Amino acid sequence: MINEEAILNPPFVNKNTPLQKVNDTFITERGINLYMKREDLNHPELSGNKWHKLKYNLLEAKKAGHTTLLTFGGAYSNHIYATASAGKLFGLKTIGIIRGEEHLPLNPTLSFATECGMEIHYVDRKTYRNKTDEKFIDELHKKFGSFYLIPEGGTNHLAVKGAGEIINSVKVKFDRIFCACGTGGTIAGLIAGLNGKARATGVSVLKGGGFLADSVKELLNSTGNAERDNWEILLDYHFGGYAKINKELVEFVKRFVEINDTPIEPIYTGKMLFAIYDLIKRDEIKENETVIALHTGGLQGLAGMESKMKETLA
Repeated sequence: MINEEAILNPPFVNKNTPLQKVNDTFITERGINLYMKREDLNHPELSGNKWHKLKYNLLEAKKAGHTTLLTFGGAYSNHIYATASAGKLFGLKTIGIIRGEEHLPLNPTLSFATECGMEIHYVDRKTYRNKTDEKFIDELHKKFGSFYLIPEGGTNHLAVKGAGEIINSVKVKFDRIFCACGTGGTIAGLIAGLNGKARATGVSVLKGGGFLADSVKELLNSTGNAERDNWEILLDYHFGGYAKINKELVEFVKRFVEINDTPIEPIYTGKMLFAIYDLIKRDEIKENETVIALHTGGLQGLAGMESKMKETLA
């Protein structure tokens, strides 16, 4: 018999992550209340939105009798990192299909994944684009046998269900909640969890993120939330694309960390916060508004970005 409580509410995951006030004069002088929901503190390895997106998938895998998880991601993927950790913590074998060629020595993300027991397989970028194709999935089954498939980024209807529960842990009344967007699962969950009571804003970290709106609509439709219209996706804060940065962004991240003593990275949370500050500067977030910025974790990515950030500031 499956112990649902042990999977959905394990003792090693912090369900009571803090809501931290951002005490920056740039914010407070404008009469705006900005809080960070510190989901990066829910677990050191399953941190942020990844735990919320994975937990109902883990339950479904266990219920169906699967002993193996298979998923997709890039070489620096937070999702790969978190799935590998989840496999180790919950006693499941994991397989990661990684976009691109093998590079040795392994970077910190893939090194951690293999230490957790994840079996890594590389596919070229052209093949990787077939990650949702039934024929390609059948080929993977022939190669690896039975497995529970978790999509890239962990995004599916079960991820939406899990991410929606984040709203319940925000204990202040607010006008808007922001999160970074890569595949759309987290923002779809927030929209569903809001139940129309506030506005959700996603900040695309991808160049060409125009597909995200359609993806979010599909996810909302699949979870019975098709009528929700209290949301938007901002496409102008990607800084050139996924994991792309420039001096302005790095300086912003550095300043934010120094003022708030809160670690953030420039791939996801840094870009989201930059967008919030820019909207405040442009008076699109008004006096007396209360805004929640969701810290989605991903701090493991800092290890691979440190030298790049230093070069940007040089």
